[in-house]
Amino acid sequence: MFTGIVLLAFTFAVSATNIVLTNDDGWAVALVRAQNDALNAAGYNVVLSCPAENESGTGSSTETPKVLTSACEFNTCPSGSPATGFNASNTRLNYVNAFPVKVRYPDALASVFGGPPNFVVSGPNVGNNLGSTVLVSGTVGAATEAVLEGIPAAAFSAATGSQSSFTTLTSSPTSTDTKAALIYGALSVKLLNVLLASSAPILPAGILLNVNYPATTGSCTSTSAFKFVLTRINSNSSAVDVQTCGTTRLPTESSVVAMSGCFASVSVMNASNKGDVNATMQGVVLNKLESILSCS
Repeated sequence: MFTGIVLLAFTFAVSATNIVLTNDDGWAVALVRAQNDALNAAGYNVVLSCPAENESGTGSSTETPKVLTSACEFNTCPSGSPATGFNASNTRLNYVNAFPVKVRYPDALASVFGGPPNFVVSGPNVGNNLGSTVLVSGTVGAATEAVLEGIPAAAFSAATGSQSSFTTLTSSPTSTDTKAALIYGALSVKLLNVLLASSAPILPAGILLNVNYPATTGSCTSTSAFKFVLTRINSNSSAVDVQTCGTTRLPTESSVVAMSGCFASVSVMNASNKGDVNATMQGVVLNKLESILSCS
């Protein structure tokens, strides 16, 4: 009976969670559409809002959305389309013709959510965002901007995948990229399920998560093969991190993702400077995600 109550409460929590899904690679890439499918299948209330075109490497740059002078990526909307738009058959799939920091809040969100979202998921990005790369990543930029505006967020980035159309998810269901997109989508849901079920606040004010997945090669070809490891963004020999795995020195995300053994890194980022946070803030995240974290 108790188990049933817990499962019912968790199901309600998931269904009541409003999530904006964004990225910097564009609204029609396979990785973000697979993530959208995975979040919806898990019961989250999702609106996808991404750039109309690939805007990788734009960091936290900002611009006013403008009418398209060429077609959206993969010809998903014609030249001359308005600055913001949506898929005619699914209005929860939105594009904004601007840099990633501008794409999270199209007018459609007000009618769908009735207010700000509960959480912003940015990615998975096509390619990892590790170490200093976080400074130029539009996917990370979108997540940090959300946090600076008071919305908790996480950026996800993936080693396997390419700038390919969402149509490949059905036209090439057994391809390496499609299989990877499905694995990464499921892994992100696994982490979010634990994080969003934790006690409020979801994350302390001013911080976000930067999550990086290794390649889906070798033994890393199923969701169950992957393990999450708490990491830091930048190497710092003088830093004292939260105590875990018998040490107060967290491994860098770059070193963890490069290891054999299917390890995904989870770093705790300061939204203001895109750097590491102190041991106390790391400890908050450790306590929330402890049930799915491993030692590398």
